[in-house]
Formats: sequence, C-alpha cells, structure tokens
Amino acid sequence: MSKFEFKLPDIGEGVAEGEIVNWLVNEGDDVSENQEMVEVMTDKATVTIGAPKTGKVAERRFKVGDTVPVGEVLVVLEVGGGGEAAAPAPEAKPAPAPAKKNDPPAKAEGTVASAVGDLRETLPGMSKAAPAASDYFSDKPLAAPATRKLARELGVDLKTVAPSGSAGRVTREDVERASSGAGGRAAAPAGGQAPAPAALPEAPRPASKESDERVPVRGMRKRIWENMARSKHTAAHFHYIDEVNCAELIAMRDRFKPHAERSGAKLTFLPFLVKAVVSALKRHPRLNSVVDEAAMEHVIRHNYDIGIAISTDAGLMVCALRNADRLSIVEIAKEIERLGAAAKAGKVQKEDLGGTSFTISSLGKLGGLMAPPIINYPEVGIMGVHAMKRKPVVKGDQIVVGDVMNLSFSFDHRIIDGDVGAGFAQEIIGYLENPDRLLVEMS
Repeated sequence: MSKFEFKLPDIGEGVAEGEIVNWLVNEGDDVSENQEMVEVMTDKATVTIGAPKTGKVAERRFKVGDTVPVGEVLVVLEVGGGGEAAAPAPEAKPAPAPAKKNDPPAKAEGTVASAVGDLRETLPGMSKAAPAASDYFSDKPLAAPATRKLARELGVDLKTVAPSGSAGRVTREDVERASSGAGGRAAAPAGGQAPAPAALPEAPRPASKESDERVPVRGMRKRIWENMARSKHTAAHFHYIDEVNCAELIAMRDRFKPHAERSGAKLTFLPFLVKAVVSALKRHPRLNSVVDEAAMEHVIRHNYDIGIAISTDAGLMVCALRNADRLSIVEIAKEIERLGAAAKAGKVQKEDLGGTSFTISSLGKLGGLMAPPIINYPEVGIMGVHAMKRKPVVKGDQIVVGDVMNLSFSFDHRIIDGDVGAGFAQEIIGYLENPDRLLVEMS
C-alpha cells in the first residue's frame, strides 16, 4: 500500500479556497473511485468531491468549518501500488443541502472553527508577537481579498508578514500586528501619499451566560457574513426610494397569465421587473457593471446576467439569470422558477452562480414600506422590491384607490452619481407604469 495525497482541486473560475461543510467519510473507511467524500462550500457553490482512487482514508487534513486553499492536501488515501502523487481534479457536482442546523457541531481542537475564530485565534505553539520583516518572506503570500485590501490600506507588504492562519494563510490579525509593529502606524504608500488610518480596534466579545447557545458561523451563512461586511465596508452606498403605480402592470400580467400557464409557467410580476431592469440598463450601461478593486477599474458588462436573490433555509442566495435580454417574459418566468427550486433544494449548479452585474431582491408579501438592500459586491447597484399595496393615488384631478409598489435602490457612489442612479430608477418606473413599452422596445 502507498500513500496518495489528494489536493483540493480548482472547482470553479476564480475560486481560491473552499470551506469544509461536511465530511462523508471517516478515517479508516474504505472508498471506491468517485465515491462522495466531502462537501465543500466556495463563494460560488456547494459541491461534493469524490474519491480520485479506490483505497482507504488514512488521514483527513481539515475539519468541518476549516477553509482550505486550492492545491492544499485535503485527504490522504492508502492505495494499492504506485508512488505518492497529487491527484487530478475530479468533476465536482452540486451537493445536497448543507448539514442540518440540529447536527452537532464538529470539534475543532487546534484549528480555527468559525469565522470569528479565524480572525482572532493563533495556532497552538505560535507566538502572538509578529516577527520582524527581515525574518520572513514569501513571494506568493496566501490571503483572503479582504485581508489584501486591509494590507494595502495600512501600507503593509504581505510578502513580509508571517502567517498564523490555517495552511499558511495571512490573517487580518497578522496584518494589524505587522502594522502596529512598525511604531503603531502604517508605512506611507508609494508616491508620498499620507498613510491610511489605523484599523479599528477588535470588537469586544459578549459575556457568556449559562442559557446561551453558541452556533458556529459556517457554510452559506459564513459567506453571507463575509460578503455583506465586505460590501458595506467597501462600496459607498447611497439609496433611492420611489413608488410605482402598478395599474397597467397588473392588467398586462392578468392578460398574459393564461398564456403562460398553458406554456407551463407560473407568471408573477418578477419577470416584468427583470425586463424593465434590462431595458433600463441598456440606457444606463454604467449600472450594468462590477468594480475591480485591486486594479481600481470599473468593468462595464455587455451581457445581461441578472442576479435574483432567493431565500433558502441556509440563507439568502443570489442565482444568475443568464442572458436575460434574450429571453421572453414566459422564458424568464420558467428560469426563475427553476433557479428557485434548485436553490431551495440545495442543488444549484455552478454555472447558475456568480458573474452577475446587477441584482434584484424581492421581499414579496413581506415587502414593507422600504428596506434599501446591500449591494451584491462587486456590483454597483441593486434593486429591492416591496409588497404591492392598495392606497390612495391621484389620477388626473381625482383621488382614487390604486395599487402601489415601492422600489428601493442602492448604488455605489464611487461609480454612480446621484443623478445617474435617480435617472436609472425613473427609467425602470416608467417601464413598469407603461409596460407596453417593454413589448415595443423588446430586442
């Protein structure tokens, strides 16, 4: 028998690491080739990875909740014959829903078990004091995007920072220690600019009580934790809220509904909202975009992959409605229904996640008056849809009862000025209040 080190494969474009959601095999188990071994959550999807060879599980290198860089040894197998080698990347397939919240949390001795712990804890045996820059150098330091951003803000060269995170990752705490070790102030960036302000102090931990239940932040909730914090601390949010008179939209939906049902589609108002957004994006192309923070560039997209926020038991997931400009109202309705069913069942395909340039988040019947959404970073705009309500409206010189819906927009003010965001919002409202335009201008 020989040892075979199986490394975490590249499981998606732009994916640099994955979080262990659930182990499906134990050390000592016999496995056959392609047998499901582990569920891994990335920024784009949860996938199940199978065994590359038939053998016995000799060692699992990471625990549930650990973050594993692509290319790091994930599991060691005992196989018959042959020398030790890195495994080829197997085909990854969507995983079933993550472990139920009633499952007992995995133990994590000697490792960082949660998002908070990953930022605060030091590995056993490692000094908390940061070594001098001359004592450590890595040509290709491993660090999360948020950590790299913090290093740029503090003027810290990641190549000279000794890592304390799992698998040699540089953590936020490492960067802050390196910064404070240089006299408590970051070195001035090139070009003579003033140094960035010091990082905020660590938030105090809540005192524990006997009746407390501590739930590790893992899986999709950990991704939401990280992505929402990144968006709020990076994009300069500004909000715009206005209302839509939905009389004509309701009439059009009622006319089309029987035809959609004969085609096997459940026609809600959301497909009309998608079409209105796409039409407005064509008139305001700067909104159909993302930001490249590292390059300080604004990337304008010329395809229309619209993000649709879907509520699941594990948390809010944004699925991609691809090429929405090429789909009919009925085709959009069918695609939204397919994405929603897959998301709720935990079976979303990798190609249905990521790469969007504008997102729609609908609270449906729970819509309330207004709730400006957080931008789905790195996009520059998002639209929140609220409940349709009966209320007094002015029609000509008369006050009548009408159907009104509020829309809440959030924009990244670094890229989108107030008048541009307002003009975009009014364009959408114009399409919804006169939906015949959607048919006349449909490409």
